[in-house]
Amino acid sequence: MLHDTPAFSGYSVSDQQAAKAFYTDKLGLDVQDTPMGLQLTFFNGHNVFIYQKDDHTPANFTVLNFPVDNIEQTVDQLVANGVIFERYDMLPARQDEKGILRGRASNMGPDIAWFKDPSGNILSVLQS
Repeated sequence: MLHDTPAFSGYSVSDQQAAKAFYTDKLGLDVQDTPMGLQLTFFNGHNVFIYQKDDHTPANFTVLNFPVDNIEQTVDQLVANGVIFERYDMLPARQDEKGILRGRASNMGPDIAWFKDPSGNILSVLQS
């Protein structure tokens, strides 16, 4: 029934202008203002919709994942842009000094590192 629809994902933020600056300036994404919020557009044609919500509460899970070819290089570039990576105590493997969980080395999934947008939404970069 819905398999032919151009589905997209969305989530809320507490400050749309701060989100636009973060996603544009720190992450280098293509961000457009729309009458209802922000639209992130990716090279593969997929979109993510971000909207202002006055009583926003960030999810306690990852809302957006960025697969990358080289996680080391990507983390370094993001840190240079002012992104701060999260540290978690209850993970199946340890995070290194950069905040990267080395899942591949311990047979526990991809290498992954998490960070938050200005509204506290959890994002990640990962390399499988």
